[in-house]
Amino acid sequence: MTSSDFPRGQRPGDWFICHDAAADALTAASIRDEFARWLRRHTGLDETRLCDVLLSLNEALANVAEFAYLAGPAGTCDVEAVRDRDRRTLTVTVVDRGRWREADAANRRRRRGRGIPLMRTLADALVIDPSAVGTVVRMRFHDVHAGRPAAVVIEEATPAGT
Repeated sequence: MTSSDFPRGQRPGDWFICHDAAADALTAASIRDEFARWLRRHTGLDETRLCDVLLSLNEALANVAEFAYLAGPAGTCDVEAVRDRDRRTLTVTVVDRGRWREADAANRRRRRGRGIPLMRTLADALVIDPSAVGTVVRMRFHDVHAGRPAAVVIEEATPAGT
């Protein structure tokens, strides 16, 4: 996970790290909840963008849990996120040590296979790097500010005739 353009966390709170997590649905839900708390505490994302990031992470984790370890015993995954304050980006990386499985177009069911297109739509950049030692999914989100989002004011409708 090194490259010249990979963001570097500058201060405490710039990194979210979860290594060697079980690649299963229960653990994926736990990681997603912990990551949501981190996002709310350390970024200025509004609720819509926060949901975009969480849904993207959820899809990557679901793919690991469902597909990465079909050929062998259950495995693990790593999740890292780093906020680059200078570039105002958030990069979320999910790594497994399983095997990439190409979709079989002849047997593909119409109700499946929407995770990667969804990640591609929600993230500003998506790179999927399958290899013999696992798969790296890296999603980048732009315009991520440090700090808390502005307060949301919800006005209640006034009943007619009052």
